[in-house]
Amino acid sequence: MSAVVEVTRGSSPVILGFPHTGLEAPVEIRERLNENGLLLADTDWHLHRLYEGLLPNATTVCATFHRYVIDANRDPEGASLYPGQNTTGLVPLTDFDGKPIWKDGAEPTEADIAARRDAFHRPYHQALAAEVERVRAEHGVAVLYDCHSIRSLIPFLFEGRLPDFNIGSDGGATCDAAIEAAVVTGAEQAKGYTHVLNGRFRGGWTTRHYGRPADNVHAIQMELAQIEYLASETVPFDYDTAKAERLRPHLQAILERIEKVALELKR
Repeated sequence: MSAVVEVTRGSSPVILGFPHTGLEAPVEIRERLNENGLLLADTDWHLHRLYEGLLPNATTVCATFHRYVIDANRDPEGASLYPGQNTTGLVPLTDFDGKPIWKDGAEPTEADIAARRDAFHRPYHQALAAEVERVRAEHGVAVLYDCHSIRSLIPFLFEGRLPDFNIGSDGGATCDAAIEAAVVTGAEQAKGYTHVLNGRFRGGWTTRHYGRPADNVHAIQMELAQIEYLASETVPFDYDTAKAERLRPHLQAILERIEKVALELKR
């Protein structure tokens, strides 16, 4: 497979993280997936395309491996993001519907998990951490905007229909209040779309790990409902250009607001 992580460096104080758009898996891992797992259904489908060019000078950090190999947005030690709630782990055993993704007897072992942590999870975060430090050194501040998307209806994970914009700052702990407000205001001004702050998704491990406002590193997660830019939330998960073009200006406005606030924070 190709490099574990792809980095495009920019001159903005904003970094876009894409931990779940990757579709690659080594043959020896892919062969252990069952028919359901091979659908790779829990991908952040076409998300990099949705955000492409919205903030031209932003740095992007993209994982190329699929989350079924190992989830780059989970605690490397395996701690649950949402104790007591249904979720998927560092190396998922099921999909978001609670259905097994591995062939019987081919589930990942502890040794597999350790090897994948070294080969995939760690290099992704080494690259992301390096960009955070580079951007902070250049601007005096860095803002990690972690990009995610998910099906709007997943009873195994949450009740009802998910809002369109799901903003996560772990209760305001991961970023300055002005960064949080910039994102919320952008979502509020997106007519025809719904939003929530720190609802079912409060920010994954990446947001919680990197967000250190006192050190001038801010992190916030955006989880988008896929129904707002995909033709459908089932196979083949096709990109819907018309839907996407309605959504993109709102995302662009959010990113531009974040950048403006970041430049003000460094003063």
